[in-house]
Amino acid sequence: MHAEIIAIGTELTTGAKLDTNSQWLSIELAAVGIPVHYHVTVADDLTANINVVRAAIERSDIVLISGGLGPTLDDLTRDVLAQVTGTKLLLHEPSLEIIRGMFARRHREMPERNVVQAMFPEGSEPIPNRRGTAPGIYLEVVRPQGGLCRIAAMPGVPSEMKVMFQDDVLPRLQPASAQGRVIRSARVNCFGLGESAAEEMLGDVTARGRDPEVGITVHEATITLRIESSAPTVEESLAKIATTKQVIYARMGDYAYGENDEELHDVVVRLLNDRRQSLAISEIATGGLVAHRVNCVPGAESCFRGGLIFPGELPTENARTSGGAKLAVEEQARTCRQQFDADWGLAVGYSSQSTDDERSATAPLVWIALADRHTVHSFELNVAGDPAIQKSRLAKSALNLLRLRLVKSA
Repeated sequence: MHAEIIAIGTELTTGAKLDTNSQWLSIELAAVGIPVHYHVTVADDLTANINVVRAAIERSDIVLISGGLGPTLDDLTRDVLAQVTGTKLLLHEPSLEIIRGMFARRHREMPERNVVQAMFPEGSEPIPNRRGTAPGIYLEVVRPQGGLCRIAAMPGVPSEMKVMFQDDVLPRLQPASAQGRVIRSARVNCFGLGESAAEEMLGDVTARGRDPEVGITVHEATITLRIESSAPTVEESLAKIATTKQVIYARMGDYAYGENDEELHDVVVRLLNDRRQSLAISEIATGGLVAHRVNCVPGAESCFRGGLIFPGELPTENARTSGGAKLAVEEQARTCRQQFDADWGLAVGYSSQSTDDERSATAPLVWIALADRHTVHSFELNVAGDPAIQKSRLAKSALNLLRLRLVKSA
């Protein structure tokens, strides 16, 4: 049994938007042992959609479609499924009432065009949408050459598609009683070293053919170690992952900070709240990026006291020398901590000015400082490289400094 994923939308084929749904669905299917053989992206064109869906039905046991379920004229998925299966579109009154109810709760009048979202190919089943107005469509097609193809069409909005897939589509595809090998994966995130250094520390953990397999990816200076385990049962797969995690943590030490979707700001907020401590942030030339990331974490209101954001760069008189910049940023950290009466004051200073060190003549001058109630720790950061990720790397480096201090002060 294998699957095919079809992403519908001219905004995808023109490159205006990135198709992240297909990647996410592939990962979810792999987790239950269903391999994906095809990814297809198609524009909002009726003939093209019909051809793509027909081909998918002929060659794949499972077809997952995202997009094209809205109320506008370029949303064609329901029409395509009706034409491919040779059926009519029928109104499903319970779905229409749900859609009307959503508009009523928002105190808005439902446009007549939205009625089309309650139209389904004859013989199909509506899939409830708990996050939006467009129900999904589930149908099964018996192929002329034999065999069954199961089709699930879901909204293109990721937040709607993910809930629908997990709650209502996946149970249809992989019953709890299903037998066979299952695949489970996990990620361990690291920060503070390069990819080659991480690989050297890990040694045979990343060797080809190892069970479980461990791969390394890098994004904006974060090293992610992806563990993928295949076994006859979920329990065996998870047990192998747990053993590999222990090896990774032992070898990576303080470089490893979290798992799966956990980011440095998530860890910092959790550690601060665990210790009932507070944080204030002062930033020059980062546009408040560090504070923004902290403030987006649930629970940040319990530990984040506030921050100061300065436009421009480090003052010229301080940026001429590394020593002057260091003193300026350390003073920022102390002052900010005192002003907000926080346990920690975190400051970052950024300048395009070169330092008096010829080796860094083309690199921005960056200092990060962390003050507690007694001392200040600071370091200079070399952010030479891709300008597109410099500020993100700077924000992560600042948060990582605080993370390490919180861990060591426990």
